[in-house]
Amino acid sequence: MNKRFLKITGILPFLIVGILLSSCGGGNKKEDNTQSDTTKKQEQSDIAEITEAQYNTIGVTLDTAGKKALSGVLKVNGFIDVPPQDLVSVSTQMGGIIRSIPVLQGSKVSKGQIIAVLENQDYVQLQQDYLDSKSQHELNSAEYKRQQTLAQQNVTATKILQQAKANYESSLVREAALRQRLRLININPDRLTPSGIGSSMNIYSPINGYVTKVNTNVGKFVNPNDIMLEIVNNGNLHVELNVFERDAEKVKPGQTVRFTLTNDSTERISIVSLVGREINPDKTIRIHSIAKGTFNALPGTYVKAFIETGKDDLTALPESAIVNFEGKKYVFVSVGTINEKRKDGQNEPVAVKVYQFKMVEISTGVSEGGFVAVQLPPTLNPGSKIVLKGAYDLLSKLKNSEEE
Repeated sequence: MNKRFLKITGILPFLIVGILLSSCGGGNKKEDNTQSDTTKKQEQSDIAEITEAQYNTIGVTLDTAGKKALSGVLKVNGFIDVPPQDLVSVSTQMGGIIRSIPVLQGSKVSKGQIIAVLENQDYVQLQQDYLDSKSQHELNSAEYKRQQTLAQQNVTATKILQQAKANYESSLVREAALRQRLRLININPDRLTPSGIGSSMNIYSPINGYVTKVNTNVGKFVNPNDIMLEIVNNGNLHVELNVFERDAEKVKPGQTVRFTLTNDSTERISIVSLVGREINPDKTIRIHSIAKGTFNALPGTYVKAFIETGKDDLTALPESAIVNFEGKKYVFVSVGTINEKRKDGQNEPVAVKVYQFKMVEISTGVSEGGFVAVQLPPTLNPGSKIVLKGAYDLLSKLKNSEEE
């Protein structure tokens, strides 16, 4: 009895281990089957199937992707800019204390509008010097004319006439120089009178546009040539593009550029005006193009663009062959036919011919004359038959099948 008990006790651990291993093995097999089913389902999720009757009803047509003479394009990036004459940095020739700035960043201004008022006692001194020189010149002018008259009558000495002429010319130069200095601080010398002398100077907007920067404030002293404000006229926007060196020879003045802004998907047009002659450190060349039409955009706004470089033989498909799904472009490629047993109207099994098509993602380019330039994946056989007509019917069939 004891010997039999010992034998059973010795076998028991091995039996337990065997049961556990068997249980684990069964679980793994079940998990493997589940994964296999999931993978198979994922592989079939891009396959659309239609019967021969549906194929004929839809009127599916197949063909390979061929070459078509379309406008070649270069995909490039760039930014919005304005010509130098439409971007103005406002400064002053003579320093002064800011007494007024009636504009803010973003304010719309017109040419000739007061955008700042400065004050300095030096303005008073300059106006005084001009009026003094003007009076002195009038006196010297009268004296010179008098001496000329006397010289004609042989009443005055030549030396006196020469001195009168020198005084006249000297005062003429001084007055002219002071007149120009007054104009530099926006004071009209022709309207200046002793009663009109003032200590302030107006700063006027030199162009129509918008204030983009205000670099000063009331009470601050502005030195000569300090930039107080910046004004941009965005009525003549340029699109500056960067093209790789290897593609630069394809770009010519007069070519059309289609571009979109980062914050606006509206497609706009510009025309290439200049091709740069300097290679940047990143091996790109700057392309200048002039935007057509008017739109609101700030200098520096990032753009995505396509430069149409002329006719090229490109791989192309009819527009009807391409479907748009969830923001991506696809075509359907024939993968063959299979025969299946399906039930007919009398619920009887019959052999049915089934056409299968795989949904393949592609990239698209320029479109012209009902055709679209396409870039097919390298894994796709060049001789593959692509659905040219009925692509959206297949997409509908595929997505409805997934829902079922």
